[in-house]
Amino acid sequence: MIDSKTFDPNFKFLITSEPGGENIKKCFSCGTCTAGCPVREVTERYNPRRIIRMALLGMKKEVLSSDFIWLCSSCYTCFERCPQDVKIPELMNAIKNIAVREGYLPSVMKSQLDLLASFGRLLEVTDFENEKRKESDLPLFQKRTEDVKKILKNLGLHREEQDRG
Repeated sequence: MIDSKTFDPNFKFLITSEPGGENIKKCFSCGTCTAGCPVREVTERYNPRRIIRMALLGMKKEVLSSDFIWLCSSCYTCFERCPQDVKIPELMNAIKNIAVREGYLPSVMKSQLDLLASFGRLLEVTDFENEKRKESDLPLFQKRTEDVKKILKNLGLHREEQDRG
């Protein structure tokens, strides 16, 4: 059940102040974005029109805590078709940026951040890969994490337990 007392009427203004979110209030909910979305063909959970409506209504917690905001493939099909120039891939990025700042991050993203902090990349390079690189006269991968950790710290995404990884 939806409780309108929990809505944040300023959520749409927060989104419009974010790069990429400027045009959210132009949406008149025609559904063109959803009708042409390739992600929508795979999962009905992703519905750009619904996400925009929820955001405009002020359903901040529901939008930011949902996993469906992370499903946009940024293919720009909706962008090309939108009659109101709502740049939905950029809008989804704006909403995701707000979500991260407010502490909403899917567990898979947390795992990826842990990998970045531990290895400096999303996949650990083992001795096997480096041996293959050596055989092919390619430079060996080095474990360089300090720069990555510095970036994650500056973004507020680094956790102390990542240092123990």
